[in-house]
Amino acid sequence: MSALYAEVSGRGRRDLVLLHGWGMNLRVWDGLAAALAGRFRVIAIDLPGHGRSDWDPLAYSPAAQAFRVHETLAPLTTRYHLLGWSLGGQFALDLAAAMPAAIERLVLVATTPRFLAAPDWRFGLKDAALARLEAAVRADPAQAVQEFLRLEVRGCTRRTARQALATLRNALAAHGSADPAALAWGLARLRAADLRAQLGQVRRPALVIAGRADPITPPRASRALAAALPKGRYRSLANAGHVPFLTHARQFTTLLRGFLRG
Repeated sequence: MSALYAEVSGRGRRDLVLLHGWGMNLRVWDGLAAALAGRFRVIAIDLPGHGRSDWDPLAYSPAAQAFRVHETLAPLTTRYHLLGWSLGGQFALDLAAAMPAAIERLVLVATTPRFLAAPDWRFGLKDAALARLEAAVRADPAQAVQEFLRLEVRGCTRRTARQALATLRNALAAHGSADPAALAWGLARLRAADLRAQLGQVRRPALVIAGRADPITPPRASRALAAALPKGRYRSLANAGHVPFLTHARQFTTLLRGFLRG
């Protein structure tokens, strides 16, 4: 099993690992990595089948996918802070539950332990919304991702949304789109995953950050996630959608630095 593509930047004494969301790649972190370069050694990873990381159809389970991330990190760092955004947040929860000794602090952005609503989980999306995205990926993966990018910036001011959308699109153009098989896998994971049972095992200090206008991960889901984590805390940003690290970069970076300082 080959290592995933990763880039290391910054000159800080602490390591910070960044995991992006569905359909995206590590270029989405360029602004944040630059802002943190003086305090952290930043390790950004392309998730399996995204950007320049290959897709291995044999590593299909969530555990196998998370292990690919772990194997990639092994020669780079043994102790790190971990930040996961959206689907990357679910990867981060898997790693934090399975390999807690490596992780100092955990940051989860626009993350939910269960994507779809259920009788005992009122904070998820309806099945029909995910089914429409699955159908769009089968019909035209590239167009489906572009539609999803527009949804990610919804809820912000027009100017802010336009700037963030340009950043997302430029990241794909510069660094590569996701493999259609990886896109389909990511949606299948979101359909099936329910991480609530493992949250009690995540005993590292955790910060959950939400955009109050996020149409993809409802803020109530992020708040419930923080409440279920033994050392979780919750923060939200007004007029922010699914990509608060782009649309509210200064506020986001201030929150992040404060938390990681302890």
